[in-house]
Amino acid sequence: MERRLALELASTIRHDGDGGVTDDLTTTHGVTRWIQTQADLLAGHVPVGETAADEDLRMEIVELRRAVRALFARAVSPTPPSPADARELMPADHALAYLNTVAARETVVPQMDWPPDGAPTVRLLSAENDPTVRLVAALARAAIDFLSGPQRTQLRACSAPRCVRYFVKSHGRQEWCKPSCGNRARAARHYQRQRMTAEGSSTPS
Repeated sequence: MERRLALELASTIRHDGDGGVTDDLTTTHGVTRWIQTQADLLAGHVPVGETAADEDLRMEIVELRRAVRALFARAVSPTPPSPADARELMPADHALAYLNTVAARETVVPQMDWPPDGAPTVRLLSAENDPTVRLVAALARAAIDFLSGPQRTQLRACSAPRCVRYFVKSHGRQEWCKPSCGNRARAARHYQRQRMTAEGSSTPS
């Protein structure tokens, strides 16, 4: 479930519903609100209710998002990446190095629990006291887990007009991130076919 954090972070750049693109992380308030909406995914990593973003944390998360989206673009290649930042992507080797560096900021140690009447389980305990370091490291680890796992091969950039989202393909014929994008794409194709037919019929013989 924590791997979803990578998609949630990438999706903070999204279609605004009016033909443009919006960024949920443009202000510290927006970052704080986004962190709070990820409370379930961040549980056990940081005390979300006590985390309020300052400008330094905002910039760190934005830069981490740049790295994640650059590696998402690499993952979907050779198909086109999201058009939101296709022309200004961080170089993939830089993105990879940055992701690994951020993940390494937090030292975590495995602890095993083995109740008398159950199976052993392992949890990771943090040796880091700074909640902001724990937060960005958790986001970086989620991206590493996602990109090194099986879902990477199902990652797609939605090809619907105006959409800039990445999504995980959940079935064989899925082309778009959500039904509304599919409707918009089909409408655009229909319009294009009608236009080409009209242009063809008006061409002098």
